[in-house]
Amino acid sequence: MRKAKWVAAAAGVVLLVAGCGSEGGGTAKGGSSSAGSSATGGSGGSGGDERLTGTAVTKEITDAATGAGFTQDSSGEQIPAEAKDCMVSWTADGEKATDPAKSYTATVATLTKGGWNEERSSGAAGSVIKSLKKSSWQLQASNHSAGPLKLVMFVAVDSSPACAAVIAEANAKAKTS
Repeated sequence: MRKAKWVAAAAGVVLLVAGCGSEGGGTAKGGSSSAGSSATGGSGGSGGDERLTGTAVTKEITDAATGAGFTQDSSGEQIPAEAKDCMVSWTADGEKATDPAKSYTATVATLTKGGWNEERSSGAAGSVIKSLKKSSWQLQASNHSAGPLKLVMFVAVDSSPACAAVIAEANAKAKTS
């Protein structure tokens, strides 16, 4: 059941980010078409390296977060096997971080220096959520560490048509489980 909730939540992130993030068109297709142009603006301009993998995104998030003072909370949600190259979830152990808010800010700064483009930022009641984009990947960086709960998460989803199909299939399978 937990896996089903995760797949549904990740799909919701895709829809939320794709729908809200495309300032020009308001559709996921409009947001995807601009992804190719922003993907070439980072490091390594080989031209053929437009498709990021789940492994590469995991490494980027892990390197940025651990470099900022976070350790990964291994009890976080598990990605369904069929969606591992389409979704990444990285939850920080906020209790172990000296200053979770400072580490969150440093992690996001490192990611943006690495080619992730910040599209939106919102905050309320001590929580901050930033939406970043790189290639066809959309990343929600959430910091809810201002209160007693120290929750910092980085959830990335590949919004490519191939991954949208994988996520839809995983959701359908989860509903029947």
